[in-house]
Amino acid sequence: MQNTMTDGAKATAAAPDAALQPTKVRWKIFLMMLFLISINYIDRASLSVAMPLIAKEFDIGPAVQGLLLSSFFWTYALMQIPGGMLADRFGPRVVIAGATVGWGFFQAIAAACTGWVPLLLTRLGLGAAEAPIYPAGGKLNGIWMTQTERGRGATLLDGGAPLGAALGAILISALIAVLGSWRLAFVIAGVGTVIAGYFAWRYIRNHPRQHPDVNEAEARYIEASHAADAAKESANASGRVLDFFRYRSVWGMFFGWMCFNALFYGLLTWMPNYLSKVHGFDIKQMGGAVFIMFFSGFVGEMFGGWLADKWMAAGASQSKVLRTLFGISSIIATIAIFMVTRITDPVAVVVLLSVTLFFLRWCGLFWCVPSILGTRARVGFLGGTMNLGGNVAGIGVPIVVGLIVQATGSYFMALMLFTAAGAGLFVCSTMLIDYSKKLPV
Repeated sequence: MQNTMTDGAKATAAAPDAALQPTKVRWKIFLMMLFLISINYIDRASLSVAMPLIAKEFDIGPAVQGLLLSSFFWTYALMQIPGGMLADRFGPRVVIAGATVGWGFFQAIAAACTGWVPLLLTRLGLGAAEAPIYPAGGKLNGIWMTQTERGRGATLLDGGAPLGAALGAILISALIAVLGSWRLAFVIAGVGTVIAGYFAWRYIRNHPRQHPDVNEAEARYIEASHAADAAKESANASGRVLDFFRYRSVWGMFFGWMCFNALFYGLLTWMPNYLSKVHGFDIKQMGGAVFIMFFSGFVGEMFGGWLADKWMAAGASQSKVLRTLFGISSIIATIAIFMVTRITDPVAVVVLLSVTLFFLRWCGLFWCVPSILGTRARVGFLGGTMNLGGNVAGIGVPIVVGLIVQATGSYFMALMLFTAAGAGLFVCSTMLIDYSKKLPV
């Protein structure tokens, strides 16, 4: 192991009494990741919130709106595996900080667009810049968290998605309402993101022993867990990343995350328009409803991570915990989103969508899967592969929903598409992935 003990760790090692209690730097890093992913989703959701105004200003219909909402995911999906490989090669710190500054830039310059084509180009830039954040975050989970903490680490990482979507609805709609301009709202969001990237660089480190605030007890605690995890690695690993695609678990991970995101991104990109067009919500009502829905998802995700770690710490197997929680999550979310098609009361619809997101976001635990299936040297690649699957859905779903709405004048078939995605999530997460062993790659 590289000798990277900091002065702080050495001082703590010389004072055994102070080292009895491990520091909690790993949790502070993942709270920062929660903050960064929240900003990530505030920025990507800003277009959905502002779309009614942008559509009117640029005189565009549902099909072009779907194209704009989808365009972010083209480059976001394309850069997932390269982003994960960059995290494996250079470490997550520089990748996370660089990505955050980059997407803040593209968010801000979108304010200068005078038509839908240049706006689409800024969304392509935003997608490319945001792409590495999740694979790099998954690698951080493998580096910093122990086996009984990775559930909470995964859901803190991924919890920024519903939290950012919730806060984005409130913040962007409030900025638009107060400033009277979606353009100024985009500039403020972009500048704030660049500042956050600077703080990410200042605090995140690639290894516990490189962090000045980590004491010897925390470093040893993490290293002991990693040693136990490494003992499960195959002695006959091939070392060829393409060999991962020979295993059913990798394809289950890929398509399971695709189904999850088909449902989540469908709600993220089209629910503001759905609430506005079908149930008559104005921009303030829409912002409040979307906040309630996605904040419910955030609470659900934090609960799911806590429940998974608590259950595993009590002695339950990793496979039993993840299969059970994923099964419950996908069944309830599927039933709730189906019921939205049968209900006309606006309040009941918001309640059902909130229930959908509360249980659906338990699947943030999917971000444990790259660490479960692969060695730490390959977690970034596996995380990029998984998120590529998720964002193939991100590319397709907004376009398909736009075409469905334009062709039928109704959201019914779109909601049925989301229901089918929930059923696919159940099959992939409970039947296809073997959570009990690492792959020999």
